[in-house]
Amino acid sequence: MWSYQAIERVGFAIRLFWDSFYWLIIGRRYQQKIRLRQVVEQVRVNGFDALPIVMTLAFVVGMMLSIQLLYALSDFGAESQVLLAIAKSVTREFSPLITGVIVAGRSGAAIAARIGSQVVSQEVDALKVIGIVPVRYLVLPPLLGLMISMPLLVVSADVMAIFGGAIFSVSKLDMSISAYMVESFNVLIVGDVMQGLIKSVVFGVIIVLVGATTGFHVTGGAEGVGKATTSAVVISISFIVLADMIASYFLTQ
Repeated sequence: MWSYQAIERVGFAIRLFWDSFYWLIIGRRYQQKIRLRQVVEQVRVNGFDALPIVMTLAFVVGMMLSIQLLYALSDFGAESQVLLAIAKSVTREFSPLITGVIVAGRSGAAIAARIGSQVVSQEVDALKVIGIVPVRYLVLPPLLGLMISMPLLVVSADVMAIFGGAIFSVSKLDMSISAYMVESFNVLIVGDVMQGLIKSVVFGVIIVLVGATTGFHVTGGAEGVGKATTSAVVISISFIVLADMIASYFLTQ
């Protein structure tokens, strides 16, 4: 029973993704076009509003990596390599993963709660009655919003994490902060940054699809909305970690 439900939910999520871009392309023909204002609002809510916490945690993670790597590399007399290690690991792995987890906790829960409450109050049925496609109205704007805002958040996290590493490392490496930052960006290649950006887009899609799928399947009134919100966060983070592992394997081959 559980496996059947899981397969059904995955199929539903895939259908949501397909229908979202279907209505993005042909929506104007059927008076169902996406409004730019809706997408901009989602970029603000899911991207700009999350920027302070993303940058703060990225800074802390960068400093933490610096502390641990300097301690580990000192056994081999390779402290100078901490700059390369932080720059590569942050852009490839830590920034997109941290950003994905934070946004899953904020936006994934919000999407599930919003759609779930509308399902319970029969607002989704009302949308269908007045001729509005629920997927186009409820799923497509946050999907586009996160696909745009996630890469921007990851770039901000990259910079802050490298800066956090610089704060602790410069005294050990006998460098200025500006020299550290310039050297960090010099050792990076396009592939390092692109790997994180590709992951961020995938994570954004996962967050929206999991949140929307969980929301559309809410039952049991307000209590069901609460359970759906919790499930959306847990499932989103689980899929993000799994997708991160798969993406890391294929993007490093």
